Amino acid sequence: MWPYFPDLLARPVPRYTSYPPATQFTEKVGADAQAKALNAVVSGTPISLYAHIPYCQSICWYCGCNTGAAGRTQRLHAYLEALEAEMAMVAKMLGGRGKLQRIAFGGGSPNAIEPIAFVRLVDRLVTMYAGNNPDISVEIDPRACSLEWAMTLAVAQVSRVSFGVQSFEPEIQAAIGRIQPVEMIETCMASLRARGIKAINFDLMYGLPHQTNESLLGTLDHVARMRPSRIALFGYAHLPHIFPRQKRIDTAALPGIEARFEQAAIGYERLVSEGYVPIGFDHFALPDDSLAIAAAEGKVRRNFQGFTEDQSDVLIGFGASAISQFPDAIIQNEKNPGAYREIVGAHQLAGKRGLIRDTEDQLRAHLIEQLLCTGRADATCLLNDPAALASLRQLEERRLIIRDGNDIVMTEAGRPYARVVAALFDTTLPVMGTGSLAA
Repeated sequence: MWPYFPDLLARPVPRYTSYPPATQFTEKVGADAQAKALNAVVSGTPISLYAHIPYCQSICWYCGCNTGAAGRTQRLHAYLEALEAEMAMVAKMLGGRGKLQRIAFGGGSPNAIEPIAFVRLVDRLVTMYAGNNPDISVEIDPRACSLEWAMTLAVAQVSRVSFGVQSFEPEIQAAIGRIQPVEMIETCMASLRARGIKAINFDLMYGLPHQTNESLLGTLDHVARMRPSRIALFGYAHLPHIFPRQKRIDTAALPGIEARFEQAAIGYERLVSEGYVPIGFDHFALPDDSLAIAAAEGKVRRNFQGFTEDQSDVLIGFGASAISQFPDAIIQNEKNPGAYREIVGAHQLAGKRGLIRDTEDQLRAHLIEQLLCTGRADATCLLNDPAALASLRQLEERRLIIRDGNDIVMTEAGRPYARVVAALFDTTLPVMGTGSLAA
């Protein structure tokens, strides 16, 4: 279905959950910039909140998240105390100026904490930020999903739950350190749906050890039967030099670059044939899901949580490694949970690294987001830059994009190369355009 260009697939480009990307973060931008950005929020500004729980009951070998084992109860309690303190500190700085739209819990595994502790966090956030029925989503580890947790999520008025599924194949689960039988996921889904939580997401992966086209299709057979509202189909990134836990994965068992490409194409074809609407380059949603509706209206956005219908320009992150995003600044909290607790315990903001976005950055960020979310962007800034224009013409010759006046439009063949096309607008990468957008 898609043309295979290994040179483009091999090119390292960001996922563009932000622009400039996180590789440009610096410790010169931290708590002071965070305070300035928070104080600049004007009354009535829509805001979204994210709370990071960096703990799991069991650590999966493939995981690249900032998380550790939830083995010591006292450590968990201390972290949650710091989390609440940070929430209160930021709420005081905002002084009620933000208009709360959404709350998301991620990790790690939010259900690594006690259900009553989760309810307390939701209550604190809704109360501190004067939320009027905000949309609440939670990432859940199915291995720790109990009847008590299903009831808790319903009581907390959670509207969407995401399951880390990855694969239903037993051999692959064993190879990545995540054993969760099909029946376990079915039971979790049934418990949630019985309590009114209908919006359920699956996170799946291709490029896993021992994974073949047939085993991926086997997983998708189960997915089609269970009918989750949304699906994210990610390519596994094997980076053991960055994430030591990945050293437990057998590198020799990983599919090659061409096999990975075939798996991505097979996954796309199967999900679309099952009635899912493709969103961006790795998300899918049922037609009546809010993400698919947003896509039909041209309102899909992209942030650190991936493709989303969230329209808020201000995203405030709480917890170790959480990222806050403002129109002119992106700030990441201290990553180490122990150091994070100490900073918040000293009544200081936890922002440790980040960047300031000038007008040029904000305009390029908008163009990259438009390209990835809608498949179209204004390429005027590239037309007078010889290097960018040459790259643009190469992509056009390969029929990955077409020109429509000054706009570039992604073709269906260009979908798996979307980030490569977006990189044309990225001045942080070599041989990319430097023509000013603000001129």
